[in-house]
Amino acid sequence: MYFDNAEGPVFRPPSEAYSFILRVTIGCSHNACTYCNMYRSISFRTRPMPEIVAQINAAKPYANHIRRIFLADGNALVLATDKLLEILNLLSRTFPRLQRVSCYAGPKDLLRKTPDELAALRDAGLKLVYYGLESGDDEVLRRVNKGVGAAEAIEAGQRIVAAGIKLSVMVIAGLGGKEHSLNHTRNTAKAVNAIRPHMLSALTLMLYRGSELLAQFERGEFVPLAPAEIMGELHELISGVELPANSHCLFRSNHISNHIALAATLPKDKDKLLDDIRTAKIQLAKVTDWDPYNNVE
Repeated sequence: MYFDNAEGPVFRPPSEAYSFILRVTIGCSHNACTYCNMYRSISFRTRPMPEIVAQINAAKPYANHIRRIFLADGNALVLATDKLLEILNLLSRTFPRLQRVSCYAGPKDLLRKTPDELAALRDAGLKLVYYGLESGDDEVLRRVNKGVGAAEAIEAGQRIVAAGIKLSVMVIAGLGGKEHSLNHTRNTAKAVNAIRPHMLSALTLMLYRGSELLAQFERGEFVPLAPAEIMGELHELISGVELPANSHCLFRSNHISNHIALAATLPKDKDKLLDDIRTAKIQLAKVTDWDPYNNVE
């Protein structure tokens, strides 16, 4: 649900399907990752408060039904903390049954926020951040132009956890291609172990029209993984995730990009999840007509 006619497409995580989508920015301030074309058609801009207030006012008739709000577009935490606090305080006053405000965040946005700023945002109602780690491998991050290295990417996630805000980390299976698959999975597992997120989502790489990665594939510079190989990579990743016994990390692979939907709680269900992945790999190995262009969106 959203009340906006500004330019550009609207994206949100699967778990925000019934949330009020409040667009506080347009597009993504980085907008340079080689695998992504989500916001390539629009220029990034932050939204003035009158545009934000207009959306909130349009949602007021539904105030008693709105329990969750997602701040869009691609990285709401790029906004100055004072402005975010103004927005969060307005939301808490307007929606009496509000339980959670969430948003996407990029690593540079998180690194720019001090611990005190993040704590203030938490206290004002920011309860969940979706963070695209994508990979924990320096070379893969460099190749996809994420804008940070592994150490910075890990620190960004750790800052959210330390602030007491729930963190949903997203990683992309297949992002390193065949050449960097092993380093991608092993170093991503190490990054997850260092961050200790509350939720972990594994997406599957898709080759999007208009993305540099699709052009690299068509020039023969990038070799994507077949579905069974993706499952092999996912098995390697989960095998390497070692969280404390008292952890409660929800794992999901229910994005539209995934070949098979998987769900578990880590570390409790790790062995069963690995069994499910092995079964999925056997099933997908039977697919003989797979073509990389099947993954072009």
